[in-house]
Amino acid sequence: MTIVVKKMSPETNEFIIESVFANFGTVESARVIYDRHTNESKGTAFIEMPNEEEAKKAIEALNESTLGGHVIEVSEAEDRSKKFKIRF
Repeated sequence: MTIVVKKMSPETNEFIIESVFANFGTVESARVIYDRHTNESKGTAFIEMPNEEEAKKAIEALNESTLGGHVIEVSEAEDRSKKFKIRF
């Protein structure tokens, strides 16, 4: 399952995010989104957790919690392939 984390502190990096989510289970990957031009964090990260049950527990426990002095939003990421269907 892909999880999105929003409203993160600019200082929160992949290592921190992975460590936090690893408390709930296996983390396949953790990726913080950075601005191409400034290389500053956009305050958003994507986490891949292969076990859906562990991912849902992480979402429930971490949504609206404080990380790095910021209240974060944690939810299941939208499936973008469904959002941008091309019709012919």
